[in-house]
Amino acid sequence: MNAPAGPAGADLAHRDATADDLLHTVLSVPGMHCAGCMGKVERAFGEVDGVVAARANLTARSVDVSHRAGVEAPDLVAALAMAGFEAQPRAAEREAPSAVKPLLAPLAVAAFACMNVMLLSVSVWSGADGTTRDLFHWLSAAIGVPAIVFAGRPFFSSAFGALKRGRTNMDVPISIGVTLATGLSLYETVTHGQEAWFDGTLMLLLFLLAGRVLDAMMRDRARAGVDALLRQAATGAMVIEADGATRWVEAGALLPGMLMRVASGERLAADGEVLRGESRFDQSLLTGESEPVAAGPGTAVHAGTLNVDAPVDVRVSAVGQDTALAEIARLMEAAGQSRSSYVRIADRASRLYAPAVHTLAALTFAGWMIAGAGLYKSLVIAIAVLIITCPCALGLAVPVAQVVAAGALMKRGILVKDGSALERLAAVDRALLDKTGTLTLGRPVPDEAALGALSVAEAEVALALASHSRHPLSLGLVQALSARGVRAAELDDVREEPGRGVTGLWNGTRVTLGRPQVAQGMATALTLGSGVICVIPFADRLRPDAEAALQGLASLHVEASILSGDSLPAVAAVARATGLTAQAAASPSDKKDAIARLQEAGRNVLMVGDGLNDGPALAAANASIAPGSASDVGRQAADLVFTGDSLLALPRAVRAARATMRVVRQNFVLAIGYNVLAVPLAMAGVVTPLIAAVAMSTSSLIVVGNSLRLAGAAR
Repeated sequence: MNAPAGPAGADLAHRDATADDLLHTVLSVPGMHCAGCMGKVERAFGEVDGVVAARANLTARSVDVSHRAGVEAPDLVAALAMAGFEAQPRAAEREAPSAVKPLLAPLAVAAFACMNVMLLSVSVWSGADGTTRDLFHWLSAAIGVPAIVFAGRPFFSSAFGALKRGRTNMDVPISIGVTLATGLSLYETVTHGQEAWFDGTLMLLLFLLAGRVLDAMMRDRARAGVDALLRQAATGAMVIEADGATRWVEAGALLPGMLMRVASGERLAADGEVLRGESRFDQSLLTGESEPVAAGPGTAVHAGTLNVDAPVDVRVSAVGQDTALAEIARLMEAAGQSRSSYVRIADRASRLYAPAVHTLAALTFAGWMIAGAGLYKSLVIAIAVLIITCPCALGLAVPVAQVVAAGALMKRGILVKDGSALERLAAVDRALLDKTGTLTLGRPVPDEAALGALSVAEAEVALALASHSRHPLSLGLVQALSARGVRAAELDDVREEPGRGVTGLWNGTRVTLGRPQVAQGMATALTLGSGVICVIPFADRLRPDAEAALQGLASLHVEASILSGDSLPAVAAVARATGLTAQAAASPSDKKDAIARLQEAGRNVLMVGDGLNDGPALAAANASIAPGSASDVGRQAADLVFTGDSLLALPRAVRAARATMRVVRQNFVLAIGYNVLAVPLAMAGVVTPLIAAVAMSTSSLIVVGNSLRLAGAAR
């Protein structure tokens, strides 16, 4: 949802500037939640010299700022910070070309024309003759011919491209059949003939386009976002010059040896080594470990990781394609390319379609010519053969089943991004599960006993302090206390101090929510005045129904184990709780290698993971699933995404995939059986092109009806 600039935004828009002078910076503003926030965000740039316009997008939680060359990203971030909004520069996203959009207009035209020509044909079928029949044929031609030319373009252009290279494909016989049927229909219309087949030709195109649109929808949803990996890095960094001055440098202009100053809450734009300062870095995108890792002088840090606590100076060691983040992107892209070996069943069956249909049509034409039927009748029968053998049912056998199964799974909170993945998911016999965010919820959950020990006033103060911080522990505390019905206390002078926590005044008393001095693991301490009120430990808990889900996978003969980048103690605790074997401290390449070893042993591997470090593994596995809480990269790399907290989505998806493949095989039997029965009748001259089109459409409807049985596959 876009909103026009408010009053300040209007003033900005009227500043004197030409479009050629302007630059655009897109800032991510996660704290923007309503129309009021949008107005505040846009008005925040009113006092920044050089800013011409700002437009907020609530749906994307971002703001697009138009400004002159002298304005840098830190200036814009600072302006939003003054207005109370945290922001990060975000690289502009380039929309990938859609496979569906080019087909929508031809599909709509074919559907509209087919319905109208069918209405006109009813009169002809009812016995109209003479001038009335000629009138309806001319009207059908006026509607049908332009529609056929437009709706048939995807097939005509594909066929022309193949023939130009001396090859053939499925679109060649389709184009020949459509062209001959249209030409003969025009001939019949001009010569006052009894039959014209504009309706059958349009019906043929309608079903063919419908099948392609369904398949293209799945292909669009399957697009993996390697670019999304690289967007996890910051778009630039504040670089310290030799004289101590600082300036903003775009990520592409960073060089090894430069010194970056990384503020608290910023992501790194390049790999490097901490030179000065101490902080903790959230490396969950790289390792999957939910707890931030301490870093000091000499510690290596990587692009895309988030500085949690305090500012640090980092000496750049690798930039661009040499970073660890880019290496993960390359691994993921290489793994995704290996998927080309999975060819859809329909594609494999269609390899023989074009030469077989050409041969049958040619033999039919030659046979009837030899039999003395004449050019016109021989051509009509050959056209009937081309139409009745059209691969509509064959083309719909897979995508319709996939779409129906995907719809059934969507109702149960499982999104299917790649329809062909159902074929691969049905065959899995080995499952590898990440720990953090997959077997566990991936977010810190406060201890219930510790929360219960707080008084009402203490809980209200804790909620008020936590609500002013974006720290993962604060977010978890806010969620838990809000679920208990706690209402935030009113505080004054609230501020967050990097590395120490959030402080404020409550009834004149200084209160603090921050890191405890002695607690082990993840914990936070609530301090009221000079005494510690409570230390609240946090843990990353197992997902609901984890045990039942693992039992469900076992009943489907899918062997499961843990493959995690987390530390050995953290993985060992979950392995004991679930009874699974485990491999800990696995890097992205280690995970990819583990999958390759299993595949070499003849296993079909299902990878379940959520983090950036799981991207290459998700792409390399035979099939992959990610939770809805996963990183953008994890969701884009996975074939399926489940939106709830329950792991029962895993066995449910496998069962639905296996049911889908049973229906696909049935659809192929129906489609092939139809051709076995119909082709001899067409070659014998028993059916006209119109009857051939009706028979072809009927076979397609039978396949669609059989696929609809999958509506309950996800129960």
